[in-house]
Amino acid sequence: MYTSSQFVLAGGLMFYGTDLSEQYRRAATYVDKILKGAKPADLPVVQPTKFEFAINLKAAKQIGLTIPPGVLARADKVIE
Repeated sequence: MYTSSQFVLAGGLMFYGTDLSEQYRRAATYVDKILKGAKPADLPVVQPTKFEFAINLKAAKQIGLTIPPGVLARADKVIE
């Protein structure tokens, strides 16, 4: 398991975590509010709401691992 989907694209087996592009968009809205005069301490802390699950089937095959169909169905990205 990795902390970034880039590792799966580079040959890692799996990734499950937050969608970084969504976090960057959210950060931009906070920067916008702060530049418009909002106090950072007054802004709410927001939990991530979108997560990604990626599986690299080529890596799984190389280590002799069979990924169950139910797990593959849940993946957002499957790299073959």
